[in-house]
Order: sequence, then C-alpha cells, then structure tokens
Amino acid sequence: MGKNLVIIGGGAGGASIAAEVRRRDPAMSVTMIEAGNFVSTAACPMPYYIGDLIKDENNLIARTPEKFRETGVDVRINTRVDGIDAAKGSVALSDGTALPYDVLALATSTDAFVPPIPGVDQEGVFTLKRLPDAIAIKHYIEKEQCRKAVIVGGGFIGMEMCEALRMRGIDTRVIDLAPRPVMRWDPEFTRAIVEEMERHDVPFLPDTKTIAIEKGREFRFRLNTNRGEMNADLIIMAVGIRPVNNLAKDLGLETGKTGAVRVNFAQRTSKENIYAVGDCCEVYHLVSRKWVHIPLGDIANKQGRVAGINIGGDSMIFPGIVGAQSFRIFNLEVAATGIDEREALESGYSPACTIVWEDSIVGAMPDAKRVGIKLVADRSTAKLLGAQTVGETGAVSRINTLSCALTAGMGLQDIGYLDFAYAPPFSPAWDPIHVAAQQLLRQMQSNAVGACNL
Repeated sequence: MGKNLVIIGGGAGGASIAAEVRRRDPAMSVTMIEAGNFVSTAACPMPYYIGDLIKDENNLIARTPEKFRETGVDVRINTRVDGIDAAKGSVALSDGTALPYDVLALATSTDAFVPPIPGVDQEGVFTLKRLPDAIAIKHYIEKEQCRKAVIVGGGFIGMEMCEALRMRGIDTRVIDLAPRPVMRWDPEFTRAIVEEMERHDVPFLPDTKTIAIEKGREFRFRLNTNRGEMNADLIIMAVGIRPVNNLAKDLGLETGKTGAVRVNFAQRTSKENIYAVGDCCEVYHLVSRKWVHIPLGDIANKQGRVAGINIGGDSMIFPGIVGAQSFRIFNLEVAATGIDEREALESGYSPACTIVWEDSIVGAMPDAKRVGIKLVADRSTAKLLGAQTVGETGAVSRINTLSCALTAGMGLQDIGYLDFAYAPPFSPAWDPIHVAAQQLLRQMQSNAVGACNL
C-alpha cells in the first residue's frame, strides 16, 4: 500500500509538488489542502488583470481542482488546517475530519502585511496577494467607477499597480515612508523610475507616513498623512509581506532569521518527512552565501518540483538562486540580480561599483534607446557580485545574461569579452555589458572610488 502525502497550500509550490509526485509515484496518495477557492494560480500577472490587459481571471489559473482530481490528486478547497499532530501523523481540518500522513509538505505562502492604521479595514482598502484579492479589486473599480487611487508602498506591487490603475484612467499617486521607490536599485536608477512615473502623471511622494484612513466627502476616503490629506476612492496597501509560518512553529520546525521556514537543498525541514517550499521557506543565495527569503513564483515552482522529486522516491537538490528580479513600469524595464554594495560588505566582500549608460542597440538604428547598467564586483577577486539595469529596451535580457554569469562565478575579465550574438538591431558590437565590465575592471585596477553607495 502506498504512502500518504498531505500538501498544505495549493499555490505554485504546492501544486508543483502534487504534479511531480503523481508522475513519479502513482501509488502514493496525494491530498492538497487550500484555504481559498483556487489552486495553481499565477499571482505575478494579477496587476495586468486588474489593468484589464488580461480580461478573464480564468487565464490566471494554470490547473483547476477538477484537473488535479483527474490525475488522482485529492484537492480540498475552502478548507483550513486547524492543527497537526506530528506524533500521530495527522492533519486536523476545519470540516472536522482528519487526514493521516506519512509525508507532509508545507506550501503556506505569505500574507500581506497590513499596518495597524485606523480605518484600514474599510471596504475599498485592499491588499494584493492572491487571486481573490485581484478579482475583488477589479470588481470594486468597475462597480464604484473609481476616479482617484492612492497606493501606499513603493515596492514591486506599488510600481506595477500604479501602471495598472493608470491604464484604467484612474488618477493615481504612490506614497512611501522611504526616500525613494524600490530601494534595491541605485538612486540614479530610481530617479529614472520616478521620472517615468511623472511622465504618466503618477506622482511619487517620499517620506510619507499614513496616519489614518477616514470617510471622505467628494471621494470615498480621506487619507491623513504627515504631509497632509489625500482623497481617494481606492487605496492599495502594498507595504510588504510576511511568511505564513504558524503551522511550522506549532510543529517545532526551525525558522531562519528571515522568519521563513529553514530548509536544506532538498527542501527538507528540520523534522523528518516534513518538507517546505515556496514563499513560506528560505532559499540559498549563491552570491551572498546566505539563506534568504525571496518570495517569487518561479522559485516556488522550482522548489516544488525538487521536493516532489525527492518525495516521489528520486533524489535532487535545488542549489540556490542569484536573486534575479524584474518589473515593468509603463515604458521602462527595471531589473536586478545578485547583491548590492551594502549586501556585499555584509557578506564579507570588498565591493567596487560602476554605472554606464549606453545604447541598447547600434546608435545609428532608428529608435535606439539608452540602457543603464550598474555592476558590483569584489575588489580582491574581480568576480561579479551583482547588477542592476533600467531602460526602455534590453534591460531585462541583460540581467538574465548577467544572472548566468553570476551562477557560473565569472569575473569581470571574462564578462568583458563574452561572445554575444551581435547584430545592429539587437546590440552594439561592444554591448553595454562589455562596456560596464571593462570600465569597472579599469576602475579597480586604478583604485578609483567608483559608484558605490556606502
């Protein structure tokens, strides 16, 4: 008789485990528990659904519960886990039943952090974390015919949502406690981001603290801040997320400094036969050589597949990530990989930095655009540690290239002479990557200060 696998969480990581185990061990009984009414959803495209670029929410569902059941996976939606008895190998569900397990997998994701602000619980104040949130926001916009919105938080969600709301003709502004948006990027690049926002009539208000949300007069809400009052029909709270680890703590699983569940390279937790994947757990950073919490769907999918392979009887590890991320804001591509100069210092490196602005394609070509590249390298070894880019074209593709260089542990000398597929419509003969790597190497050899912000 096969073993029983219970997966808690039906997002990208949990769904990947279920699919992989069914392929590798058909005799294993697989049950997936999901508190909401959707499984296997794509969260990253949600701003484009809200902006109505994606019309139908069903396009954000990779596989329905019915499709999983056709493959032999027992999917329980709208079902909470009330407790886990590790000694008995039993999961207590909100419907009063209990499921036995031989192997347990946690894929409990994250929750949006909501600061304790008076009025934050009113209808029309939203967070965006799961598909039901996106559906509710889109329905609210259409029902209330929203004219004005305030986004609290200048991170990834804030950037993508300000574009989505402007696409719907909503007067939008972004406020943040920080001095600039998306603080991972260099101040020179965030200035370019703010300028792009302003070109599309989205002001960014730095150093702004939300004090209270009250009922408005002409508009639904009056947002009280340390910089005065703001009116809005819609408020999006996008101030961060926290790993959902209450079940892990109840089980006595080790968590890391990030608050996420600690795992090894096979996705095993500190207790035998319990795995964790996705946003609720940590992942190893190949550059900083630390276990970090970077909740992204592509990482969750990879961790889920690795866990599924191991649960299904085979053996595999997930070696780690280099921290590649990207987003689009209106006409601007923004991307980064590796670590910045502050993280480099904290990780024991001696960082050096440079920034270049170069044509992304041959300058004589029509519509040639500039792309900015920042490189961070270690002075003692000349190895690449991180990169950031911003530009209308070619920013994300170059970060993907530099992510490969980071994974391979390449140095500036090799990167500066990499063989690329050159043609005038795609890049100059000396690609901006070449130029940046060679410039940083020259700076290091001459002991120049460079562009590090320390």
